[in-house]
Amino acid sequence: MMSQSGAPILVLNANTKRKFGHKVQLENIAAGKAIADVVRTCIGPRAMLKMLMDPMGGIVMTNDGNAILREITVQHPAAKSFIEIARTQDEEVGDGTTSVVVLAGEILGVAEQFLEQKLHPTVIIRAYRQALEDMLDFLDREYSTPLSLDDEPKLIEVIKSCVGTKFIGRWSDLACSIALSAVKTVSIRDEGRTEIDIKRYAKVEKVPGGAIEDSQVLNGIMLNKDVTHPKMRRFIKNPRIVLLDCSLEFKKGESQTEVEIVKETDFTRLLQIEEEYIQQICSDIIALKPDLVCTEKGVSDLAQHFLLKANISVLRRLRKSDNNRVARACNATIVTRTDELRESHVGTGAGQFEIKKIGDEYFTFITECVNPKACTILLRGPSKDILNEVERNLQDALHVAKNIMLNPKLVSGGGSIEMAISQSLVKKSAEIAGVTQWPYKAVAQALEVIPRTLLQNCGVSTIRTMTSLRAKHAVSGNASWGINGETGEMADMKDLKVWEPIVVKSQVYKTAIETAILLVRIDDIVSGTKKRGDDGQPKASAQPTEESMKE
Repeated sequence: MMSQSGAPILVLNANTKRKFGHKVQLENIAAGKAIADVVRTCIGPRAMLKMLMDPMGGIVMTNDGNAILREITVQHPAAKSFIEIARTQDEEVGDGTTSVVVLAGEILGVAEQFLEQKLHPTVIIRAYRQALEDMLDFLDREYSTPLSLDDEPKLIEVIKSCVGTKFIGRWSDLACSIALSAVKTVSIRDEGRTEIDIKRYAKVEKVPGGAIEDSQVLNGIMLNKDVTHPKMRRFIKNPRIVLLDCSLEFKKGESQTEVEIVKETDFTRLLQIEEEYIQQICSDIIALKPDLVCTEKGVSDLAQHFLLKANISVLRRLRKSDNNRVARACNATIVTRTDELRESHVGTGAGQFEIKKIGDEYFTFITECVNPKACTILLRGPSKDILNEVERNLQDALHVAKNIMLNPKLVSGGGSIEMAISQSLVKKSAEIAGVTQWPYKAVAQALEVIPRTLLQNCGVSTIRTMTSLRAKHAVSGNASWGINGETGEMADMKDLKVWEPIVVKSQVYKTAIETAILLVRIDDIVSGTKKRGDDGQPKASAQPTEESMKE
């Protein structure tokens, strides 16, 4: 910036870097494409795995878009927002994390040519917004098919097409039945409202050893605990279960407590009072004649002795979340004070309590529950890394099952829905006047990246197949034709039975286009280090400012 006298005026700090204008937009687009290229090979049934080392030296092997991007540390602010969208997608609908990143990268990429032609970003953004509205409209009105929740084979088909692209694709029947029965177990319907809380009540327990085929959904709960005393019963039929969250030991003073004793008998009396207190607690419990007591806190040796005499097994120091699951599975109530215990608090819904040794650890099984509302998914497998990957894949399958239960509408998979919407957008673009129609058409072009990537991952001729697929979609009535991800040939997805929940697809489109809009809008990035503060302490160095990323 020059003053009238010709001397330069410095507005920004000397060590602040500032990039602005066209250059920034091109950089953002390049960063977006780079991130999209990282996960591009992870789409479809022929997906490759990525192996990542985390800073602690552990390894992660996965093809889940979110898990890969979570482990990568990036410098560029635009790339960071790309990693965010994979996380959003994962939290919101649980599946489609890879496609959302690839699609966003492509939509950004097609904006590049318009910026080169000096088209103003707001024009591009207007076209993108219009395209997004029309896409969601087409998706909901024309290409979705409703689904009845009683149609079990169809539900399994949907989960199968989610699982098919993952590492557990080989055991897809097993994975589908696990996901479906777990979601059905934890779903609660009351007064027309459906609540499915997978995170809290469908716990995945990973136990290395055995084969993946041994994995199952337990009709009840599994805990990584053993009874506190070796003589307690380890197998009980139809147990009466009491759940506590208070400790069965004498309360110690929290701060320093001083007691003055005059006679030595007073000391004996003190110990006696402690024993009486514990005996009182235990007799409160024994009065209900339970077979199993689970508490979140500790149990003293004396309390174990009293409960053992009454033939009661005890589990101590359960996690709060585990205790809640046991409560939902066997229909018990967690009680905070023993003197408030009533018959109604006892859980009688479980059919069997058993402790088994798997590997070299003891596990408690509370199973054969009557209508449980919580469950444990037991995963077995050769190694810890494989188990982690199987768990991530199962989470996707569980989310898909949950999404269908909450919004039972499907669209066809395998890149067919993208091609169909792409065709519809091209037709619609003819009605749009002015310059806006070009970016609008470009969105239609960008959607083709999904079927194209499926083809690339199969290793077949991309151009020839894409051309014939376009020709197929130009004839009406072929909206469900897409790419068979296994062989790379064109196929009708209705025959292949590849379906996806509409929630996942609409979320992918929303997130991808909104991100592209956000990044096209940025025209200035200011980054640099701050000077020392007044007190002589260096201030924290500023990351590339987030303000410049938001409008």
